Amino acid sequence: MLLAEINPLGAELARVTTRFGHELLWDGNAAVWAGHAPILFPIVGMLNQGRYRFNDKKFAMPKHGFARNSPFDLVASSDGGVTLRIQDSDAIRATYPFAFRLDIGFELSGPALTVTARVTNRDVRAMPVSFGFHPALRWPLPFGGGRGDHRIIFSSDEPAPVRRINAAGLLDPPAHASPVTGRILWLRDELFVDDAIIFDRLQSAGLEYGADDFPAIVMTFNNLPHLGIWTKPGAGFICIEPWQGYNDPQGFEGDIWSKPGIIAVAPDTTREFSMNISLEGLPPEQ
Repeated sequence: MLLAEINPLGAELARVTTRFGHELLWDGNAAVWAGHAPILFPIVGMLNQGRYRFNDKKFAMPKHGFARNSPFDLVASSDGGVTLRIQDSDAIRATYPFAFRLDIGFELSGPALTVTARVTNRDVRAMPVSFGFHPALRWPLPFGGGRGDHRIIFSSDEPAPVRRINAAGLLDPPAHASPVTGRILWLRDELFVDDAIIFDRLQSAGLEYGADDFPAIVMTFNNLPHLGIWTKPGAGFICIEPWQGYNDPQGFEGDIWSKPGIIAVAPDTTREFSMNISLEGLPPEQ
Protein backbone atom coordinates (compact mmCIF):
# COMPACT_ATOMS: atom_id res chain seq x y z
CA MET A 1 0.00 0.00 0.00
CA LEU A 2 1.23 3.49 -0.90
CA LEU A 3 0.58 6.80 0.82
CA ALA A 4 0.99 10.19 -0.84
CA GLU A 5 1.23 13.83 0.20
CA ILE A 6 0.53 16.59 -2.32
CA ASN A 7 1.52 20.24 -2.13
CA PRO A 8 -1.15 22.54 -3.62
CA LEU A 9 1.67 24.83 -4.77
CA GLY A 10 2.31 23.34 -8.18
CA ALA A 11 0.06 20.31 -7.51
CA GLU A 12 3.33 18.60 -6.67
CA LEU A 13 3.77 15.22 -5.05
CA ALA A 14 5.74 15.92 -1.88
CA ARG A 15 6.00 12.36 -0.51
CA VAL A 16 5.21 8.85 -1.65
CA THR A 17 5.76 6.19 0.99
CA THR A 18 4.82 2.63 1.79
CA ARG A 19 2.66 2.17 4.89
CA PHE A 20 5.80 1.01 6.70
CA GLY A 21 7.63 4.25 5.96
CA HIS A 22 9.79 3.46 2.92
CA GLU A 23 10.32 6.83 1.21
CA LEU A 24 10.18 6.58 -2.58
CA LEU A 25 10.48 10.28 -3.48
CA TRP A 26 13.45 12.61 -3.05
CA ASP A 27 13.17 14.79 0.06
CA GLY A 28 13.60 18.10 -1.77
CA ASN A 29 16.82 19.12 -0.01
CA ALA A 30 17.19 22.67 -1.32
CA ALA A 31 20.98 22.55 -0.97
CA VAL A 32 20.94 19.98 -3.80
CA TRP A 33 17.63 20.38 -5.67
CA ALA A 34 14.41 21.66 -4.11
CA GLY A 35 11.97 19.74 -6.31
CA HIS A 36 10.05 16.55 -5.61
CA ALA A 37 7.87 15.96 -8.67
CA PRO A 38 7.00 19.20 -10.46
CA ILE A 39 4.30 19.49 -13.12
CA LEU A 40 5.60 20.83 -16.45
CA PHE A 41 3.09 22.99 -18.33
CA PRO A 42 2.58 24.54 -20.87
CA ILE A 43 6.15 23.88 -22.05
CA VAL A 44 8.80 21.31 -21.25
CA GLY A 45 12.41 22.41 -20.87
CA MET A 46 14.01 25.70 -21.78
CA LEU A 47 12.99 28.21 -24.44
CA ASN A 48 15.63 29.89 -26.56
CA GLN A 49 16.40 33.18 -24.76
CA GLY A 50 13.51 32.39 -22.40
CA ARG A 51 10.89 33.48 -24.91
CA TYR A 52 8.51 32.06 -27.49
CA ARG A 53 6.79 33.74 -30.43
CA PHE A 54 3.05 33.61 -31.13
CA ASN A 55 1.31 35.75 -33.76
CA ASP A 56 4.51 37.83 -34.18
CA LYS A 57 4.57 38.72 -30.49
CA LYS A 58 7.14 37.40 -28.01
CA PHE A 59 6.19 36.06 -24.58
CA ALA A 60 8.53 35.26 -21.69
CA MET A 61 8.17 31.82 -20.11
CA PRO A 62 10.33 30.22 -17.40
CA LYS A 63 11.91 26.80 -17.81
CA HIS A 64 9.25 24.06 -17.68
CA GLY A 65 6.45 26.65 -17.67
CA PHE A 66 4.48 28.28 -14.87
CA ALA A 67 2.36 25.45 -13.43
CA ARG A 68 5.05 24.23 -11.03
CA ASN A 69 5.08 27.61 -9.27
CA SER A 70 1.32 28.25 -9.36
CA PRO A 71 -1.12 27.68 -6.47
CA PHE A 72 -3.75 25.09 -7.39
CA ASP A 73 -7.27 24.91 -5.99
CA LEU A 74 -8.78 21.72 -4.59
CA VAL A 75 -11.84 20.87 -6.71
CA ALA A 76 -12.59 17.25 -5.74
CA SER A 77 -11.58 14.73 -3.10
CA SER A 78 -12.40 11.17 -2.08
CA ASP A 79 -10.96 8.48 0.17
CA GLY A 80 -8.48 7.51 -2.51
CA GLY A 81 -7.73 10.68 -4.40
CA VAL A 82 -7.88 14.41 -5.04
CA THR A 83 -8.09 16.72 -8.02
CA LEU A 84 -6.36 20.11 -8.10
CA ARG A 85 -6.87 22.86 -10.67
CA ILE A 86 -5.44 26.04 -12.13
CA GLN A 87 -6.90 28.10 -14.93
CA ASP A 88 -6.05 31.23 -16.82
CA SER A 89 -5.94 34.57 -15.04
CA ASP A 90 -4.86 38.08 -15.97
CA ALA A 91 -1.35 37.34 -14.67
CA ILE A 92 -1.07 34.04 -16.54
CA ARG A 93 -2.43 35.48 -19.80
CA ALA A 94 0.46 37.95 -19.81
CA THR A 95 2.79 34.99 -20.42
CA TYR A 96 0.36 32.47 -22.00
CA PRO A 97 -2.51 34.25 -23.82
CA PHE A 98 -5.03 31.41 -23.85
CA ALA A 99 -8.12 30.49 -21.84
CA PHE A 100 -7.45 27.07 -20.34
CA ARG A 101 -8.05 24.77 -17.41
CA LEU A 102 -5.50 22.28 -16.06
CA ASP A 103 -6.73 19.57 -13.69
CA ILE A 104 -4.26 17.23 -11.98
CA GLY A 105 -5.86 14.16 -10.44
CA PHE A 106 -4.15 11.81 -7.98
CA GLU A 107 -5.61 8.36 -7.28
CA LEU A 108 -4.20 5.73 -4.92
CA SER A 109 -5.09 2.06 -5.23
CA GLY A 110 -3.07 -0.36 -3.11
CA PRO A 111 0.54 -0.36 -4.33
CA ALA A 112 -0.20 2.01 -7.23
CA LEU A 113 -0.50 5.76 -7.72
CA THR A 114 -2.01 7.22 -10.90
CA VAL A 115 -1.55 10.88 -11.77
CA THR A 116 -3.76 12.19 -14.57
CA ALA A 117 -3.51 15.63 -16.17
CA ARG A 118 -6.43 17.02 -18.16
CA VAL A 119 -5.73 20.10 -20.26
CA THR A 120 -8.91 21.83 -21.45
CA ASN A 121 -8.91 24.57 -24.06
CA ARG A 122 -11.58 27.12 -23.10
CA ASP A 123 -10.50 29.47 -25.90
CA VAL A 124 -11.98 30.05 -29.36
CA ARG A 125 -8.72 29.13 -31.11
CA ALA A 126 -6.34 26.19 -31.01
CA MET A 127 -3.97 26.19 -28.04
CA PRO A 128 -0.29 25.11 -28.21
CA VAL A 129 0.67 22.75 -25.38
CA SER A 130 3.48 20.61 -24.07
CA PHE A 131 3.21 18.69 -20.82
CA GLY A 132 5.44 16.60 -18.59
CA PHE A 133 5.78 14.80 -15.27
CA HIS A 134 9.06 15.14 -13.33
CA PRO A 135 9.12 12.65 -10.40
CA ALA A 136 12.40 12.44 -8.49
CA LEU A 137 12.73 8.88 -7.19
CA ARG A 138 15.21 7.88 -4.53
CA TRP A 139 18.51 6.59 -5.87
CA PRO A 140 19.14 4.12 -4.39
CA LEU A 141 15.67 2.94 -3.41
CA PRO A 142 15.25 2.05 0.28
CA PHE A 143 14.85 -1.70 -0.23
CA GLY A 144 18.45 -2.84 -0.76
CA GLY A 145 21.01 -2.80 -3.52
CA GLY A 146 23.69 -0.15 -3.89
CA ARG A 147 23.61 2.91 -6.07
CA GLY A 148 25.58 1.13 -8.80
CA ASP A 149 23.12 -1.79 -8.80
CA HIS A 150 20.19 0.29 -9.99
CA ARG A 151 19.00 0.17 -13.57
CA ILE A 152 16.06 1.07 -15.74
CA ILE A 153 14.52 -1.68 -17.86
CA PHE A 154 12.42 -0.29 -20.70
CA SER A 155 9.36 -2.13 -21.99
CA SER A 156 10.86 -2.08 -25.51
CA ASP A 157 14.34 -1.91 -27.00
CA GLU A 158 15.62 1.69 -27.21
CA PRO A 159 18.29 1.73 -29.93
CA ALA A 160 17.58 5.22 -31.30
CA PRO A 161 20.11 7.99 -30.64
CA VAL A 162 19.34 10.30 -27.72
CA ARG A 163 19.61 14.05 -27.34
CA ARG A 164 21.60 16.11 -24.85
CA ILE A 165 21.37 19.67 -23.51
CA ASN A 166 24.02 22.34 -23.94
CA ALA A 167 25.19 24.89 -21.37
CA ALA A 168 22.32 27.25 -22.32
CA GLY A 169 19.74 24.56 -21.54
CA LEU A 170 18.91 24.02 -25.21
CA LEU A 171 18.88 20.85 -27.27
CA ASP A 172 22.31 20.11 -28.69
CA PRO A 173 22.19 19.68 -32.51
CA PRO A 174 23.93 16.31 -32.79
CA ALA A 175 22.28 13.11 -31.68
CA HIS A 176 24.25 10.83 -29.36
CA ALA A 177 24.48 7.06 -29.26
CA SER A 178 21.89 5.48 -27.00
CA PRO A 179 23.28 4.49 -23.58
CA VAL A 180 20.67 1.70 -23.45
CA THR A 181 21.83 -1.85 -24.13
CA GLY A 182 18.80 -3.65 -25.49
CA ARG A 183 16.22 -2.63 -22.92
CA ILE A 184 18.56 -1.89 -19.98
CA LEU A 185 20.07 1.41 -18.90
CA TRP A 186 22.55 0.94 -16.05
CA LEU A 187 22.55 4.13 -14.00
CA ARG A 188 25.83 5.84 -13.22
CA ASP A 189 26.64 9.42 -12.34
CA GLU A 190 28.86 10.11 -15.34
CA LEU A 191 25.84 9.77 -17.64
CA PHE A 192 24.51 13.06 -16.26
CA VAL A 193 27.58 15.31 -16.32
CA ASP A 194 26.02 16.93 -19.42
CA ASP A 195 22.56 17.26 -17.86
CA ALA A 196 19.55 15.16 -18.90
CA ILE A 197 19.34 12.29 -21.35
CA ILE A 198 16.41 12.97 -23.69
CA PHE A 199 14.67 10.20 -25.59
CA ASP A 200 12.89 12.04 -28.41
CA ARG A 201 12.27 8.79 -30.32
CA LEU A 202 11.05 6.71 -27.41
CA GLN A 203 9.61 3.28 -28.21
CA SER A 204 8.48 2.34 -24.70
CA ALA A 205 5.29 3.21 -22.84
CA GLY A 206 6.63 1.88 -19.56
CA LEU A 207 9.70 0.87 -17.60
CA GLU A 208 10.95 -0.68 -14.36
CA TYR A 209 13.39 1.04 -12.01
CA GLY A 210 15.32 -0.64 -9.19
CA ALA A 211 17.99 -3.19 -8.39
CA ASP A 212 17.88 -6.87 -9.29
CA ASP A 213 16.35 -9.12 -6.59
CA PHE A 214 14.81 -6.19 -4.70
CA PRO A 215 11.42 -4.45 -4.89
CA ALA A 216 11.16 -2.17 -7.91
CA ILE A 217 9.08 0.72 -9.18
CA VAL A 218 7.13 0.12 -12.37
CA MET A 219 6.10 3.22 -14.31
CA THR A 220 3.71 3.39 -17.26
CA PHE A 221 2.61 6.51 -19.11
CA ASN A 222 -0.05 7.46 -21.64
CA ASN A 223 0.10 10.08 -24.43
CA LEU A 224 3.65 10.98 -23.39
CA PRO A 225 5.96 9.95 -26.26
CA HIS A 226 9.22 11.47 -24.96
CA LEU A 227 11.31 10.84 -21.86
CA GLY A 228 13.91 12.72 -19.89
CA ILE A 229 16.20 11.08 -17.32
CA TRP A 230 18.17 13.40 -15.06
CA THR A 231 20.04 13.84 -11.81
CA LYS A 232 22.82 15.95 -10.42
CA PRO A 233 25.85 13.64 -10.26
CA GLY A 234 26.13 12.27 -6.74
CA ALA A 235 22.63 13.35 -5.67
CA GLY A 236 20.28 10.88 -4.02
CA PHE A 237 17.61 10.94 -6.73
CA ILE A 238 16.93 9.99 -10.30
CA CYS A 239 14.24 11.85 -12.23
CA ILE A 240 12.38 9.65 -14.72
CA GLU A 241 10.23 12.11 -16.66
CA PRO A 242 7.56 11.19 -19.23
CA TRP A 243 7.02 14.17 -21.54
CA GLN A 244 5.08 15.49 -24.48
CA GLY A 245 7.67 17.91 -25.84
CA TYR A 246 11.17 18.94 -24.82
CA ASN A 247 13.68 21.82 -24.89
CA ASP A 248 14.04 24.22 -27.79
CA PRO A 249 16.83 23.20 -30.16
CA GLN A 250 19.90 25.41 -30.17
CA GLY A 251 19.24 28.46 -32.34
CA PHE A 252 15.48 27.86 -32.61
CA GLU A 253 13.70 31.02 -33.81
CA GLY A 254 10.37 29.64 -35.02
CA ASP A 255 6.82 30.33 -33.94
CA ILE A 256 5.50 28.28 -30.99
CA TRP A 257 3.62 26.08 -33.47
CA SER A 258 6.89 24.93 -35.02
CA LYS A 259 8.50 24.14 -31.66
CA PRO A 260 9.31 20.39 -31.51
CA GLY A 261 6.87 18.48 -29.34
CA ILE A 262 4.10 21.10 -29.30
CA ILE A 263 0.60 19.72 -29.86
CA ALA A 264 -2.63 21.56 -30.68
CA VAL A 265 -5.59 21.37 -28.32
CA ALA A 266 -8.71 22.34 -30.26
CA PRO A 267 -11.27 24.74 -28.76
CA ASP A 268 -13.64 23.19 -26.20
CA THR A 269 -11.66 19.95 -26.08
CA THR A 270 -9.53 18.22 -23.46
CA ARG A 271 -6.24 16.36 -23.84
CA GLU A 272 -5.28 13.84 -21.19
CA PHE A 273 -1.84 12.67 -20.03
CA SER A 274 -1.26 10.11 -17.31
CA MET A 275 1.46 8.36 -15.35
CA ASN A 276 1.09 5.29 -13.15
CA ILE A 277 3.69 4.42 -10.51
CA SER A 278 3.41 1.04 -8.79
CA LEU A 279 5.61 -0.85 -6.38
CA GLU A 280 6.28 -4.49 -7.15
CA GLY A 281 8.03 -7.22 -5.21
CA LEU A 282 7.56 -5.86 -1.69
CA PRO A 283 6.76 -8.68 0.78
CA PRO A 284 3.31 -8.31 2.39
CA GLU A 285 4.80 -7.81 5.87
CA GLN A 286 6.69 -4.76 4.56
